[in-house]
Amino acid sequence: MRLIQITDAHLHADKRARSRSGVPWRQFERVLAQVMRERPDVVLLSGDVSQDETLASYQHACRALEGLACPWFWIPGNHDQPELMVECHPLIDEVDLGSWRLLLLDTRVAQMPHGELGTERLAALSEALEQSDRPVVIGLHHPPVEVGAAWMDAIGLKDRDAFWQTLTRYPQVKIVLFGHAHQAFAHRRSLGEHSVEVYGCPAMADQFMPGAKAFAIDEASRPGYRIVELRGDEWQTWVERVNL
Repeated sequence: MRLIQITDAHLHADKRARSRSGVPWRQFERVLAQVMRERPDVVLLSGDVSQDETLASYQHACRALEGLACPWFWIPGNHDQPELMVECHPLIDEVDLGSWRLLLLDTRVAQMPHGELGTERLAALSEALEQSDRPVVIGLHHPPVEVGAAWMDAIGLKDRDAFWQTLTRYPQVKIVLFGHAHQAFAHRRSLGEHSVEVYGCPAMADQFMPGAKAFAIDEASRPGYRIVELRGDEWQTWVERVNL
């Protein structure tokens, strides 16, 4: 099972619109074309699909993603409008990956850059994890760990401690994938007798400077995506970059 994560497209209604260091639509097309050549079994777009929060930006994304020869799913980021997203493509909570499960969490807080799950969503996560002991990948937008950039850590998942406390009871959770940070990242979170691998993904749009105290663009880095190969109860993962 080949799962590919893409994230943070930051599209506009105007395909010619520029971001800080490029044209998001052009970068989206380039990344998606390379992803297609990877022959994924499923694709996850982990939030911030839009920058200008317009229906047209989501329509552009959906038309392009419909060219994939596999199912694809998305979750909202802090720049997104879920009610517009569902006009184009559903928002769902779980994807059956055969011997694995993919649980998709909505961490968006309306009109705020940080993320939060809250008691109701954490309770729903516990309920979902009680249903099966199959290995689990969790996808969410906001980083549930500090990534080492002070400004980004301030706008990550606010209730990350409660998130990890919830997962302590569920050793079947093996992998957490996040977006928002616009950079590759890998971390092992120890939860007593078991651990969880936590991975960030390069953005389709601008890349952020790792380790920066204040907001900074990494203009030397390139857009990319993350591949996760699931085999039995084991996995491999790596990041691929895209030339523009």
